[in-house]
Amino acid sequence: MKILFATSNQNKIREAHALLSELGHSVEELRINGNLPDFIEPQSSDLKEVANSKLKQAISLIKDTELEDYAIMVEDSGLFIDEFPGFPGVFSSFVYDSIGLNGILTLLEKSTNRSAEYRTVTILQWKNKIWESSGVCKGTISVEKLGKEGFGYDPIFIPLQGNGSTFSQMNIKQKTLISHRTFSLKGLLDSLKLPSK
Repeated sequence: MKILFATSNQNKIREAHALLSELGHSVEELRINGNLPDFIEPQSSDLKEVANSKLKQAISLIKDTELEDYAIMVEDSGLFIDEFPGFPGVFSSFVYDSIGLNGILTLLEKSTNRSAEYRTVTILQWKNKIWESSGVCKGTISVEKLGKEGFGYDPIFIPLQGNGSTFSQMNIKQKTLISHRTFSLKGLLDSLKLPSK
């Protein structure tokens, strides 16, 4: 199956491709007339609502084009820190751009609760059918930035299923085994139950 991923984040595309290509599916970024789609994000604190909004916008952009025959995939994800319920959540990108990793570390400087989790919602539409799945990766926030791989909050996120390293200290294969995006994509594939093409 050819899947067009509606995201401008090349790191997310690489993660999705690393998993889905092994199962015979191809993942490419969605481009309309050579351009990346520019989505209007709803003012919502719910990942699923944001993902659904992105999907509707993507479907309307490819209507009556040759892209209608392909599967369209969207996802929305965020880091959720226990000490600050709902934060940064759906605003993870904005918070990252605003205060960065150092800002998060400063906020947690005197906190004894450093628990956090990555959450993601993935939705795929193909031939008027819709599948959705979610994934969670629990972990803690480190006391300093560690590692050079990954993106976003990866240098300060230590997954519980790992060996004590941050996501940024892992290569893509190690991260893919335990990431929230992988759990969500695997759930999506299980629900699809379609042969690859």
